[in-house]
Amino acid sequence: MTSKGPKTDSELTPIDGRREQMLEAAAALISELGFAQTRIVDVAERIGVSPGLVVYYFATKDKLLTEALRYSESAFYASAEALLTSPATLAERLETLLDLNFESTESVELSTYWGLSFDFWVQAFRHPQVAVDRRDIDNQWRSLIVRMVRAGIDTGEIDEVDAEEFAVSWAAYLDGLAVQVALADPLLDAQRAKHLALRFATRELRL
Repeated sequence: MTSKGPKTDSELTPIDGRREQMLEAAAALISELGFAQTRIVDVAERIGVSPGLVVYYFATKDKLLTEALRYSESAFYASAEALLTSPATLAERLETLLDLNFESTESVELSTYWGLSFDFWVQAFRHPQVAVDRRDIDNQWRSLIVRMVRAGIDTGEIDEVDAEEFAVSWAAYLDGLAVQVALADPLLDAQRAKHLALRFATRELRL
């Protein structure tokens, strides 16, 4: 007979949704307070579990930061990956990717995502393990761009180009533009950023 009473920490499993709740709480708290001021106990208190359970799932606060950022990006990557199986042209895919990238910087999730990203970069600069996680996340982003470009080459939409070199340069260009949009630069809103990024891609890929 299954007990209907409240579960203890030891009975909780990922199917209970606790891990997702922890990631949501961590993302919100880090963006509100900053990484340095956010404690494991704060995350636990927000969702009503013990600090030990948070440590069980994530081991360290650095790992919690990395996973919270990945969680924050999950919807973006799901939409971006769907582009690769859509019957769109390379130009259309790049434009949609820019819409996804820059619309996210002006949405209600702006402060959460960029609060996480800024703290993540700071921690990666100072801590080797977070630096490894940062490289993994950057490689995921560049890999997506590489696959889009190679798909365009395969279909004959563009001539042969160095897809990896383009991905490195375009990803860096997009990151720089997105930071300025996130910081509300008066000379660079999302629309202008998308225009500049598309012009760069068109020139480099000879679209």
